Amino acid sequence: MSRLVRRLCLSALLSLFACGDALATEYPRVKLETTMGDIVFTLDASKAPKTVANFLGYVKSGYYNGMVFHRVVPGYLIQGGGFDANMKRRPWKAAISNESKNGLHNVAGSVAMARAEDPNSATTEFFINLRDNPEFDYPSHDGWGYAVFGQVTEGFDTVGKIMRSPRGDPQNLVLINKAVILKPATQNPLEESTPQ
Repeated sequence: MSRLVRRLCLSALLSLFACGDALATEYPRVKLETTMGDIVFTLDASKAPKTVANFLGYVKSGYYNGMVFHRVVPGYLIQGGGFDANMKRRPWKAAISNESKNGLHNVAGSVAMARAEDPNSATTEFFINLRDNPEFDYPSHDGWGYAVFGQVTEGFDTVGKIMRSPRGDPQNLVLINKAVILKPATQNPLEESTPQ
């Protein structure tokens, strides 16, 4: 009987390890429901674990609901997560450490954390690269870079609409109505976008 119990325990442990490997290959996905349409990000927690955990924490808390894309530079980037529709900031958690040395690159469609001059100052703000921006990669002009943690995988047309939207008029702010976590992806879209 004890031999059977040992085999069952060993079998259960092996199953747990197999499940762990399967979970490790999943990539969280987040949908931003904006006033111009939806955008889906696929995130790479294996390369940017702190950044992805930070971003998902804000999504789960509802932090991004009602925030705007406050910085739009056509052909360069669009940035959000820092201000609400009244251009007011919300309280945020502690800054995270910079994960820009993760091997991911600021290529067109990638999602990275915005930060202040201090390389370890990222909190809530993120940006979508509208073109390849190698000047943001590690090591950038300040020896750090901007941590890429995801890729736009759906909603490129919405990103284009935001880029072309009128700027400077509070009536035309692009609002993130809601940010929701979707079923994870099983393939990493960032592997295809990383320069060799």
